[in-house]
Amino acid sequence: MTNSFGEFAHAKMFLVIGSNMTEAHPVAATFLKNAVMDGAKLILVDPRKQPLADFATIHAPIRVGSDIAFINGLMNVLITEDLYDRDFVEKSCEGFDELKSKVMEYTPEKASEISGIPADRIREIARTLASVKPVMCCYTLGITEHTCGRNNVLSVANLQMLLGNMGLESGGVNPLRGQNNVQGACDMGALPNVFPGYQQVANADARAKFEKAWGVEKLPEKPGLMIPQMMEGLVDGKVKALWIFGENLANTEPDIRKVEHELASAEFLVCNDIFPTETTRFAHVVFPAAAWSEDDGTFTSSERRVSRVRKVSTPPGQSRPNWWIFKEIAKRMGHEWASGSGPELWDNEVSVLAPAMAGIKYRRIEQDGLQWPCPNEEHPGTPVLHKGGVFTSGKGRLTPVDWTPPAEVPDAEYPFVLSTGRRLYHYHTRTQTGRSGLNYLLPEETADMSPEDALALGIKHNEVVRVRSRRGEVKVKANVTEQVPKGMVWMAFHFREGNANWLTNAVFDPFTQTAEYKACAVAVEKI
Repeated sequence: MTNSFGEFAHAKMFLVIGSNMTEAHPVAATFLKNAVMDGAKLILVDPRKQPLADFATIHAPIRVGSDIAFINGLMNVLITEDLYDRDFVEKSCEGFDELKSKVMEYTPEKASEISGIPADRIREIARTLASVKPVMCCYTLGITEHTCGRNNVLSVANLQMLLGNMGLESGGVNPLRGQNNVQGACDMGALPNVFPGYQQVANADARAKFEKAWGVEKLPEKPGLMIPQMMEGLVDGKVKALWIFGENLANTEPDIRKVEHELASAEFLVCNDIFPTETTRFAHVVFPAAAWSEDDGTFTSSERRVSRVRKVSTPPGQSRPNWWIFKEIAKRMGHEWASGSGPELWDNEVSVLAPAMAGIKYRRIEQDGLQWPCPNEEHPGTPVLHKGGVFTSGKGRLTPVDWTPPAEVPDAEYPFVLSTGRRLYHYHTRTQTGRSGLNYLLPEETADMSPEDALALGIKHNEVVRVRSRRGEVKVKANVTEQVPKGMVWMAFHFREGNANWLTNAVFDPFTQTAEYKACAVAVEKI
């Protein structure tokens, strides 16, 4: 997030696109709802009439996968009607002429044809966005989980820069992370192209710094593999071993049959986890890991806030913290790592090697934590990025992008588009929530579909149906609901039986390698 959750309370307007905050981020959604009830306006862009629609000033139910065309249409109106922030764009941005050339191709009529939103409604939304400053934009996986996910993100950034909403309190571009501590994992270098603190592996100075700190030679100068490449490498033998910790790939990756084949092909598979999962079934070695409350450490939230985690219980049995497990394996490989606790790791390594976090010391996060960048110990942290219109690279880059359709679209055999997400009562594959009594509130998966489609297929609410794609099929109860538009089916992946990922398509964004969970073609059949 470029901004902070505390700013929600003072926001004048929200643009929420591709985010079912009420169920996927209920705490953040509460902040937003409170602001709306206090007078803020909400423009919701989402194919479904999800719970936030009840709070929205305007709900634009775009077709799945049409975000870029819709946003380009908005920017077309902003430019042609001279509603954009000309001063901000001229002083703080570059690439305007190229962006203008591209969005001029997306008249409201063309954007309407692709997105399904009437042209006059597109004009109304653009004018409404331009009438208030700042507008706070929030998005989640409905933007990123597409084969054009990177371009979707660029498009959202283009819009906010064009409106001059960057570098202001209660403005900015604010991605709500899809699961716990995703931000922290990225901060720590759990990406193939960066070291901790987003220092590029391609940078010779960065490599030299980490070689010295880690006591190694010749760190790779090219990025490593992304998850899809790792998984495919297990089959063709290019990847000899895979170590998975805290992730249940056998349920979360698209096309479960394909994933299971890949995991079964592994020459050597190691898992760290707090419970047995569908993935640990394939492991040659399973290390029992300590849970989050069983060791001292840190989490980083979506707003870049590094907060303390305090140990409240002793890990049961032979379970140990993940850092301890890694350290012991390294020891058996001939490396003696000095740090012996979460606090030592942070103070002696992370804050020393990552300039953006240099001022975040353990003693400084006793209360509410600190938001990076925090370059020194006198720095208070940074609630708002890009203040004064100053970006990391100097000026903000407006990047023109074209709309591209999903990799798989409905046809005569598979006439519905399946989109997936999360439900309020469970978290991901229920490794934890499935053991905590929440099955009482949500015991099984459903296929959510519109009343029109249910009527046409002769399907009644709660009747068991077969949902089928080119990859597999599941039998689940039909949830006939007004939330879902005609031609769409919506499901989650919390349960093994009825998991949407038996159906989803293993195609990926070419830049980020993020799977297109939000769009594939399915058929629904009455049994």
